[in-house]
Amino acid sequence: MAEVIIFTDDPGWHGEKLREAFLARAISTRFVSLRDCGFDLHHPGRHIAIPGCADALPDGVFVRGVPGGTLEQVVLRLNVLHALKLLGVPVYNDGRAIERTVDKAMTSFVLASAGIATPATWITESQKVAAEIVRSEIAAGHELVIKPVFGSQGAGLLRIAVANELPAAAGYDGVYYLQRFIASGTEAWHDLRVFVIHGRAVAAMQRHGKSWITNVSQGGRCVTLDLSSNADIGALAEKACRALQMDYAGVDLIRDGDGVLYVVEVNGIPAWKGLQSVTQPSIASMLANDFVDRYLRRPALHSAA
Repeated sequence: MAEVIIFTDDPGWHGEKLREAFLARAISTRFVSLRDCGFDLHHPGRHIAIPGCADALPDGVFVRGVPGGTLEQVVLRLNVLHALKLLGVPVYNDGRAIERTVDKAMTSFVLASAGIATPATWITESQKVAAEIVRSEIAAGHELVIKPVFGSQGAGLLRIAVANELPAAAGYDGVYYLQRFIASGTEAWHDLRVFVIHGRAVAAMQRHGKSWITNVSQGGRCVTLDLSSNADIGALAEKACRALQMDYAGVDLIRDGDGVLYVVEVNGIPAWKGLQSVTQPSIASMLANDFVDRYLRRPALHSAA
């Protein structure tokens, strides 16, 4: 039986759903942390050290988590993903896709360069430059949101409504990521999450928040969204994933009071428990089926490595 390694530090609900979905396709799975992986250049042919893989590489890997750490640790973990792909092992999402989306600055750059509507964004290390941006935006009648460049689940988000509210850069690891605040045009805070697999929007929901932060992990309420009657939402999410070259992604969008739709973020390791609660088809099954049909039902390239 073929085996897929799921890289994660915390399998939890998502890991169990993926395990079940792969098993339904006669694929076994094993949970491994990238913290425990490295390189073994003394070993002929393989060169990558993965727990439980003594003499062979896995048939594929599914990335559910890349642990944080020092710069050196994170680079090593991403290099393991890069090396696996170089050896012909399918990596879902691969290291380049993870790099493009875990870094909000690069995500915003790629989206803007592809002509995809995304909120006006500035990234700088300079407190002086950041303060000038805040003053200019506030004077023009806009609010701003500051976010950690590396962050998820709404952690560290701060809304800036007056010019003297810019926090110290130390709280954001020395980098100011400033994005123009987009109001939904109603009193009920909400945004959109679209799940895209192999370039196709397969599920979507509205997230209604207790505040302007709508993440499910922060108490957001999920409401199903019919993509068949919201074609523009699905199409924009798909375009964003094509630009970022993703196998799968969770795309966050918002529509302003004038009806203009923006891509706010693209998540390369998205959770989907909230979305699954308002979606009938199994998202884990769709992910496993796409992985197996595109990557595992063909000759393994690494068999000759």
